[in-house]
Amino acid sequence: MSEEFTIEFSIHEQRTRRGRRRIRQGEEQKTPELPSGRVPRISRLMALAIRCDELIRSGEVADYADIARLGHLTRARISQIANLTLLAPDIQEAILHLPPTTSGRDPIAERDIRPIAVIPDWRKQRQAWQGTSVATANSTV
Repeated sequence: MSEEFTIEFSIHEQRTRRGRRRIRQGEEQKTPELPSGRVPRISRLMALAIRCDELIRSGEVADYADIARLGHLTRARISQIANLTLLAPDIQEAILHLPPTTSGRDPIAERDIRPIAVIPDWRKQRQAWQGTSVATANSTV
């Protein structure tokens, strides 16, 4: 009358947000590997400049002085960051898509881009950009 039978299933231990351990049924899910390296600072500043411009255009903030106040930055620093939006669109895209920095310094600093950003002619900006080490290494623009 009493038959023996076996039930098999897999379990794994999972930590919750608060560090508590839970036993879960099924295979443990593999966490995706994060890319190595870090986003270059100039890429982050370019994204910030674009975001600040969007905030002003949408009316969420009145002007760059408001952004400076909200970000605890000087108006001069916000102006330096905002000037990155004056770059030619293809240069902006190249800056946003720079490869992650895995070791050492970033390939290009923001202070190297400032003189290029104030040139009003995009053709001349592109020529100046081609003179940088990043543009010659990536040759995307």
